[in-house]
Amino acid sequence: MNTTTKDTIIKIEDSKITKDSQKTEINILCFDITPYSQLVQFLCCSAFVFVCYLAYGYFLELIFSGAEVKPVSLYITLVQFLITMLLSYMESLIRNPIKRKVPLRTYAILAALTLGTMSLSNLALSYLNYPTQLIFKSCKLIPVMIGSIIILGKRYSFLDYLAAVIMCIGLTMFTLADSKTSPNFDGIGVLVISLALLCDAIIGNVQEKAMKQFHASNNEVVFYSYAIACCYLLVITGTSGIFVNGFAYCSKNAVTMYTNIFLLSVSGYMGLQAVLTLVRICGATVAVTVTTMRKALSIVISFLLFSKPFVFQYVWSGLLVALAIYLNHYSKKHPHYVPMPLLMCWYYVQSFYQSEYRYLRIKSKIYTDTV
Repeated sequence: MNTTTKDTIIKIEDSKITKDSQKTEINILCFDITPYSQLVQFLCCSAFVFVCYLAYGYFLELIFSGAEVKPVSLYITLVQFLITMLLSYMESLIRNPIKRKVPLRTYAILAALTLGTMSLSNLALSYLNYPTQLIFKSCKLIPVMIGSIIILGKRYSFLDYLAAVIMCIGLTMFTLADSKTSPNFDGIGVLVISLALLCDAIIGNVQEKAMKQFHASNNEVVFYSYAIACCYLLVITGTSGIFVNGFAYCSKNAVTMYTNIFLLSVSGYMGLQAVLTLVRICGATVAVTVTTMRKALSIVISFLLFSKPFVFQYVWSGLLVALAIYLNHYSKKHPHYVPMPLLMCWYYVQSFYQSEYRYLRIKSKIYTDTV
């Protein structure tokens, strides 16, 4: 009896140790939120996402909305990249040292794509309103679907195609409203933000493949991508003269300018880490829902803080884009969903086709027998 009791106690203790060892640590930057409930963790991450990205949008529009920034936008992007790289390195010193697992050739591609999406997005603000730029950035689904169909031969569900059509309509209506109301609207801005969107769509697939194949951490990918992108920018800005011109432009009001760039970089980095933690806790669908709500609030705040004309067409075209984003993520849980009226129409057409096919076969057989 004593031996049996002792064995039972040992088993209970072992199970507790195993359970505790499997409990993963959850952090937002350097703040440990593991002891709290999932609801508290969700609220903390959502608060970080809203506060950080709302601040990011404010400083982004504050810095890049002026037409005089166009010639030196790459210099400002270079400073932003340098600060982001340093933040990533500082976080690695506090948490885990960075050990490169992904080949440098892959990081060279990632850096080029990161440079493309960030620099073009920043430059687009000199041509377009921030709400229009944000609406374009929300429509990553369209180039992703086109690329997957052409390159991978992937098939999508009915809801995905419906979401893409609705998104195109909403995006077109939003752009038309901006072209009518914005005094500095330029068609070049649509081309620039479209190229940024294309880079943004590609970079997600490359990052996912690299992280899964080589088991790389988020911090490693961010650090090396931005570090190599900084090298690209140093060469581009140095040889073109943008570095000297950008330095002279920022030196006119150095304290304000560099403070705004620093706050832009910090808020963007903190928001990115909060989104990654939210995906880890609640999944991608919940994270996208939170970020979509944040984007809607960013658009409202942009109209309130920065003087720009407003028409009701902005509202319903933005709602169309939000509906398309919802349909796209609803299709992930229900990939084979088709509305009942469409199914009934399809069954009717199919049955009509089969009956007509049978009728033609009978008539042809009668005709053949008669001849």
